[in-house]
Amino acid sequence: MRIAITGASGNAGTALLRNLQGQIAGKPGSLHLRGISRRLPDTSRAPYAGVDWHTLDVGLERDRPLLESALAGVDSVVHLAWQIQPNRDLDQLHRTNVTGTANVLEAARKAGVKQVVCASSIGAYSKAPKDRRLDETWPATGMAGSHYSRHKAAQEKLLDEFAAAEPGIAVARLRPGLIFQQDAASQIGRYFLGPAIPRVVPKRPWLPVLPAPDNLIFQAVHADDVAEAYWRVIDQRASGAFNVAAEPVLTPRELARIVRARRILPVPMELLHKLVGLAWQLRLLPMDAGWVEMAAGVPVMDMERAWRVLGWKARKSSVEAVLDVLAGMGAGEGVAPSPVLAPRALKRRH
Repeated sequence: MRIAITGASGNAGTALLRNLQGQIAGKPGSLHLRGISRRLPDTSRAPYAGVDWHTLDVGLERDRPLLESALAGVDSVVHLAWQIQPNRDLDQLHRTNVTGTANVLEAARKAGVKQVVCASSIGAYSKAPKDRRLDETWPATGMAGSHYSRHKAAQEKLLDEFAAAEPGIAVARLRPGLIFQQDAASQIGRYFLGPAIPRVVPKRPWLPVLPAPDNLIFQAVHADDVAEAYWRVIDQRASGAFNVAAEPVLTPRELARIVRARRILPVPMELLHKLVGLAWQLRLLPMDAGWVEMAAGVPVMDMERAWRVLGWKARKSSVEAVLDVLAGMGAGEGVAPSPVLAPRALKRRH
């Protein structure tokens, strides 16, 4: 089986390559991997070694012939390429995220790919109540105040249209919660907290008081578990949408346990939204207020379909995933061979 992965050197892409390399170790010659990324990782080191690499930008018109060539002869394409930063340039983000998805789908159609598997997100869903679990039928129409959510919703629409137009191609999408792993800690710190804040995060955080809105309720999953879900979708040539997250659901009480806080200080979500927006405007934070709006609105997902269809269940808890990324953030961890996931110390030298 020939598998192509866009965004193969990123957070989920690196975890998926690790998983697929493990599959190959069990059955030598069973899988042939193609990696597609804007920047070439160090291909002499795991998990990037043994992969046929293609360097291109999925969102650029001039790179469409390269993309079509990269997908030639492929059985399954896993589309993970996505940009979160720079979020002050929404045209660039739209080009990569939405136009890039359209380009991948068209290239897959021309190449005769049998399956397209796309990285959607819990952020694609429209605003939902937090008092019950919702399955994949909840509308994936996004939230207007978040560029990430808008782009994910636009991507979902493209997938719907493609699936309707190409019934012979299996079209699947994963909607994971927040994806964490130690290897992506420095990247996550840079993207959401900036260069300074992650340096003061201890490996095992401790806060006497945790300021948190009551409705800060969200889900997370370890990157290795997401990678296993992708593999099961590929292996079974599954189609449709799959919610992917670990237990337990993360609430202010769970977060307080993680950071060993003695008490929780309730903070109105509206106030947090304004503070983050102001910090972003003053360039104190790279994360804009849309992420707060999305956190307040995303549903609590039901993972029953992933278990029933794929036999998938997270092996690591959401708490383990959060502790893993916090420990990595405090230590400045990353993956040196990947330009995207480079550790903090390495980034400082460049």
